[in-house]
Amino acid sequence: MIETALYLIPVQLSDGELNCVLPQANIALVSHIKHFIVENVRSARRFLKKCDREIDIDSLTFYELNRHTDPRQVSTYLDALEKGEPMGVISEAGCPAIADPGADVVAIAQRKGLKVRPLVGPSSILMGLMGSGFNGQSFAFIGYLPIEAGARARKLKEMEQRIVKENQTQIFIETPYRNNSLLAEMVKSLPANLKLCIATDITGEREQIITRGVKEWGKHPIDLNKVPTIFLLYK
Repeated sequence: MIETALYLIPVQLSDGELNCVLPQANIALVSHIKHFIVENVRSARRFLKKCDREIDIDSLTFYELNRHTDPRQVSTYLDALEKGEPMGVISEAGCPAIADPGADVVAIAQRKGLKVRPLVGPSSILMGLMGSGFNGQSFAFIGYLPIEAGARARKLKEMEQRIVKENQTQIFIETPYRNNSLLAEMVKSLPANLKLCIATDITGEREQIITRGVKEWGKHPIDLNKVPTIFLLYK
């Protein structure tokens, strides 16, 4: 048996062998949990089956937590934990509760004084930062940039100012099918003295983490369409 807690269970960022990116202790632990709060039931079932081929998926209980979830439901998701049963939180990819709706249920657990145990695993945000060569002592993850052109331009300008004034690395993402248009906009609008790191398919077979001057990216075409990508800006 395992300790009663809310376990935050990281998931692979890309397909491949689990033991290349996740500790064996994580893989073994999931077999002892019967209740999972997940961003997507289908991908969570697939992940758990990859951890343990013998796991009885149909005996497990899944609570879906994403942008479609009724907030009134979320408060009931920890009932099993409050009764003494361990529970797990699984994101679509990477670490749960980091740029992920799982943070909502973790906040509830903290308010209720329930034990929370984050497990070791891959984070594209931190791995991109590690490989960028940028400031790792002061950085901000912005999340998605605004879709509207004017608001997005203002956000890029704001990030530029924070880099200069606060010496702070700016990290952000985009919906994969808009990656190329975002890159083109940055090459056109950002000053030449800034550097841009593009980290794609982290831990995957096509992984690339490349840092260049912003304007240099215009001279080195790269197709980011539908490729999981983290963008980082610094000076």
